[in-house]
Amino acid sequence: MAQSRKTTKDDDHEEDTDRTSTDRGQDNDSSDSEESSTRRVSLAAVAEHARKRLASLTGRDPETVTSIEATDSGWVVMVEVVESRRIPDSTDILALYETELDEAGRMTGYRRVRRYPRGRGGDE
Repeated sequence: MAQSRKTTKDDDHEEDTDRTSTDRGQDNDSSDSEESSTRRVSLAAVAEHARKRLASLTGRDPETVTSIEATDSGWVVMVEVVESRRIPDSTDILALYETELDEAGRMTGYRRVRRYPRGRGGDE
């Protein structure tokens, strides 16, 4: 039994995309992966962009990226930053920043979540 399907503008666009990739001799799977890769950037690129942008905004040195999470609107990246350098460095004050990036990897916001002495990151 044939199913009827309602066509929307998005469906028309998908059909055009499929036709274009088929005309080029590509299969639809490679077209889908290329399309998704242009919409979302790699984890490494997201991490690096978050580190660099946070450093330029805060004027502080990023220590490490502690987590990256994909969201519906982009990415949430947690970055550990050296807030205050001390001698010895085991007494440095670190901070954990939450950064938000859109799907293209552009930072849309950030906030400091907490501050703590180096070596005490897990303590609450």
